[in-house]
Amino acid sequence: MKGISKIFELGYLIIAIVFLVETVLKWNEDRMSAYLTLFFSVLAICMYFFRKRFRKKIDNSK
Repeated sequence: MKGISKIFELGYLIIAIVFLVETVLKWNEDRMSAYLTLFFSVLAICMYFFRKRFRKKIDNSK
């Protein structure tokens, strides 16, 4: 179970990187779309830290 949680954490980081790259590519063409992808990248980074903290909390309780 711990291995699957780490894979999902890395998945959130990969998604954040993809959205950041998409933000950079769209920045000069469509600013509103770039803001939306930037929001999703920040959300993915927040989810990464939330899941990591939650996993460590569960590991410490066991």
